[in-house]
Amino acid sequence: MICSPEKTTLGVRVWSTANLSVIIAYGKDRDPIFAGNSNAITMPSVDILSKVDLQMLDNAVNVVKRELDSRYDLRGSNSSVEADHKALTIKISTEDHMKLDAILDLLLERSGKQKVDVRSYDLSAEPVPSGKTLYRIIKIKQGIERETAKKIIKAIKDSGLKVQPQIMDDMIRVTGKKIDDLQATMALCKEKDFELPLQFDNMKS
Repeated sequence: MICSPEKTTLGVRVWSTANLSVIIAYGKDRDPIFAGNSNAITMPSVDILSKVDLQMLDNAVNVVKRELDSRYDLRGSNSSVEADHKALTIKISTEDHMKLDAILDLLLERSGKQKVDVRSYDLSAEPVPSGKTLYRIIKIKQGIERETAKKIIKAIKDSGLKVQPQIMDDMIRVTGKKIDDLQATMALCKEKDFELPLQFDNMKS
């Protein structure tokens, strides 16, 4: 049973029993703005992400655009490369398959130099004819898709590490009692090839 307020500070009241303390913070109009258990234990955690730095991607695309105007085998051709942040795609358009392959090779090379992991590119789409040109759409993998997230979680659980992974939107949050277990989980994910780059953020102890 919760007893009367045990103590009052500025805008904060605490109700206590032998096993539980409840904190309620009040705003200017005496409306409660926060309530929580002061005895709650926060477990160490880390987030597994797969994010592309769109500014670095733009840098890579812009380098390719300049090379389209300077390379002897591409200069003067009806070629273009454009990044669409909203659709998360890159569109390569040119005159023939040979030039299309050359521009794609350029994009992959320049992306690597701009620290954009090319595993973030979905190259499964085939070229599409369009009049006298053809184009190819490259999807940018931003976030961890659910099927890939399931594979990552399965690998973590199969490892026997004493952690609890959970899908949260397009990322995975891993909690555990020990930081060492979280670090071992990160090492495991780095060793495995899930066909996309992984980053680790928000490490909390």
